[in-house]
Amino acid sequence: MKSTDIHIRDPFVLPHDGVYYMYGTRADNVWGAMDGFDCYTSRDLENWEGPFEVFHKPETLAADRAYWAPECYEKDGVFHLIATLGQPDGRKGVHVLRADNPLGPFEHVGQLTDPAQSCIDGTIFEQDGQPWLVYSHSLEDVPEGDMDAVRLTDDLTATIGDPVTLFKASDAPWSVPVPFAKAEFGIDGDAYFSDGPFLHRLADGRLAMLWSSWTRTGGYAVGQAISRTGEVTGPWDQCPEPVLTHGGHGMLFTGFDGITRYTLHAPNDPGQERPTFLTVTERDGRLALG
Repeated sequence: MKSTDIHIRDPFVLPHDGVYYMYGTRADNVWGAMDGFDCYTSRDLENWEGPFEVFHKPETLAADRAYWAPECYEKDGVFHLIATLGQPDGRKGVHVLRADNPLGPFEHVGQLTDPAQSCIDGTIFEQDGQPWLVYSHSLEDVPEGDMDAVRLTDDLTATIGDPVTLFKASDAPWSVPVPFAKAEFGIDGDAYFSDGPFLHRLADGRLAMLWSSWTRTGGYAVGQAISRTGEVTGPWDQCPEPVLTHGGHGMLFTGFDGITRYTLHAPNDPGQERPTFLTVTERDGRLALG
């Protein structure tokens, strides 16, 4: 099958041993009951096989919705799936699952974010040998749309210390309050969201983050922030305009051909979401997609 035949949100590509493994959110029932994650495989990013179910909800796991944004990382020969899971009461958290193979089966290890908070879209970035989990502290808790980070243990299964807030979605000039805050979340007043973070070290040593929020004219969109110090903890400066509209929640990977690409789901319209691949360059000290 071609990528246009694959109906997923939040694509994540792991290049490993000559094979591209693409994980994502099952788009057909993204807002309803959910019970697992799938993976597709390819050797050329053109022709894909799958889906292969890599995780299925065990009866002992309470989470039964919001199985979102799985990201797969290999560490010391073990594969870790960092993913959002939602509880029956609707509260979401970032969890870690592990397997000996990128196609699983993955086993649930535990939750990384505070169970008392609603958090989504965890991504991992290693800085000076220290892994960090960067994630969105969701608008249900923080109407300004916090982007937070916390250090992880070397085996990626537990956190170290307290999380820190990197920035708020409301800091970005291009981000606007979502028009559905009252209807979908019961929130009165302005509410912004941050999601889909992914970090990338620029050629000049600074640190860039691509992340998603809402725009007035383009709906779901991707923006860019730059860490002034090159550190995960920032401070972060927001670029004034989004780098892409009408799609979101993506990640960067370098293919076996040496080309760096950004994959995201686009458009954001229900039933139409497909993984899209864009080449990435650096221009004037920032990432450029297209």
